[in-house]
Amino acid sequence: MENLDFWLLYILTVFIASIIPGPSMLLALTHGLKYGTKISIATAIGNTTASMIQASIAVTGLGIVLTTSTTLFMIIKYAGAIYLIYLGIKLFKTPFNIDNEKEKLKKEDVKLRKLFTEAFIVAASNPKALVFFTALFPQFISEGQNNILHYSLLVIILGVIAFVCMMIYTISANLIKELFNKSSLSKYFGKVVGSLFISLGAGLAFAKKS
Repeated sequence: MENLDFWLLYILTVFIASIIPGPSMLLALTHGLKYGTKISIATAIGNTTASMIQASIAVTGLGIVLTTSTTLFMIIKYAGAIYLIYLGIKLFKTPFNIDNEKEKLKKEDVKLRKLFTEAFIVAASNPKALVFFTALFPQFISEGQNNILHYSLLVIILGVIAFVCMMIYTISANLIKELFNKSSLSKYFGKVVGSLFISLGAGLAFAKKS
């Protein structure tokens, strides 16, 4: 087993990369505000599942093949961009009344599979994540660490951190609900977040492969 400093450095690196605001974290914030922490666990699991699949692909070396295939990269990139824009338009057009009693009653009827799927697609359709994992893992694998146990630990720890980061955004959103309920911010939240998703989608579509 490697020394503690090695794993602390890995955990810190992955945590910093994961906690930075992006489409997945924005979705966690949105779901946290709209559905609450408990229901939004499905969102965190969806994101974590996609991240662990991407990490597994990267750590086994397939990430190099995928990230060097221009055609496959472009397909994933544009699919992700289109989905982000679709979510953005949907959020922009949907009223976001957090303090609406009817909305509260509907919480129990929310399909967890839908939240899981949205988070999974947003995470999985981001090819930059696969590029990042492909660049990240070689920094934490040496000749003596080239084994299944080490690879598995890298992926599992990454999954745990991804889940924790998603929940941090979800819980934070739940904590600021009162601020939204006592102000008119909720009227504009959907439009602001929707616009951000549309911008992120457009940015992903026009981003150059690097």
